Amino acid sequence: MNRWYLSVMLLLLIFSAIARFGRSIAEHPQVVQQPVFISGQEGYHTFRIPALLVTPRGTVLAFCEGRKHSLHDHGDIDLVLKRSTDGGKTWSKLQVIWDDGPNTCGNPCPVVDRQQGRIWLLMTHNLGDDIEAAITAGKAQGTRTVWVSYSDDDGETWSKPANITQQAKRPGWTWYATGPGVGIQLANGRLLVPCDHKEPTDQGVIWRSHVIYSDDHGKTWHVGGVVGPQCNECQAAELSDGRVVLNIRSYRGNHRRLVAVSQDGGLTFGPLREDAALVEPVCQASLLRWPNPLANKKSMLLFSNPASQKRERLTIRASFDDGQTWSRRVELYGGPSAYSCLAALDANTIGCLYERGQKHPYEAIYLARLPLQLLLD
Repeated sequence: MNRWYLSVMLLLLIFSAIARFGRSIAEHPQVVQQPVFISGQEGYHTFRIPALLVTPRGTVLAFCEGRKHSLHDHGDIDLVLKRSTDGGKTWSKLQVIWDDGPNTCGNPCPVVDRQQGRIWLLMTHNLGDDIEAAITAGKAQGTRTVWVSYSDDDGETWSKPANITQQAKRPGWTWYATGPGVGIQLANGRLLVPCDHKEPTDQGVIWRSHVIYSDDHGKTWHVGGVVGPQCNECQAAELSDGRVVLNIRSYRGNHRRLVAVSQDGGLTFGPLREDAALVEPVCQASLLRWPNPLANKKSMLLFSNPASQKRERLTIRASFDDGQTWSRRVELYGGPSAYSCLAALDANTIGCLYERGQKHPYEAIYLARLPLQLLLD
């Protein structure tokens, strides 16, 4: 076997990998990646469940759960925040938005009312000793409740959390989660927040996704469209023609994302379909409609998730046809990675707040800042 043949085979393997997994830009000089939350620091065992939002004034808000004593989804968990006023280059000290002693305060899902400038933060709560399985079965001491807080000063201060469970959760639903990720505001002003829930039945527990919405700038909330079964965590985007799409974590065994579309602003959704292009390891993902259309393009959707059947290879994809196809993709990080949240840091810069590590995905939460043009080239 001569050297020429080996060189050709090596090139073929490289091109095959690029075609399969997309272009890695992890070491690109224009891509800046830095840890925002590091597990084991600032008084917390683990940081998880990132949410990223840019306010109308340009302040970048990075939310997550601060898990006091363990990696687990239950126990003493606080909802925490860091702020950046320079596009994510530097960050404030850690700010605790909600700490209820030994109980669980989490699942941050912020949404901006751009007509009034107010930032709403949807959250969930349960007793720290109640685990998900017991809550789901209705055998826990308490249940999962839905709460909201708001800020009128770019996240510097927050209102006392208010319980909206009666508005946002139907009888029979036991487990409940807001987001995680972000909510959106539709062109008509409606605030729409993606959620999920579980409902025990005689045939077993049903897992579904749903949205809640407000048409009065957050004063009241209502349950909107419900889709399922065998799905949960989801994110929403308004398409170029005004329809609303849900992109959903699937438990159907095919390692592909589920998609459902609403014709009425999220009040109802059509049937679920699998998106064959969006490989997933059964994990949360992020969806973002780019706020300023590109030249000769009606709109652009961005999507991020671990593009693998394992929690690894955090990848960003772009679609220019409302999610029918995903023609561009770049890999941010090839190692262990999980939950993520996208935001437009400015007109030309993508921000992706995501979980990553060396041995497992929950060692830190990083912010990646990359020029939009890198994804388009």
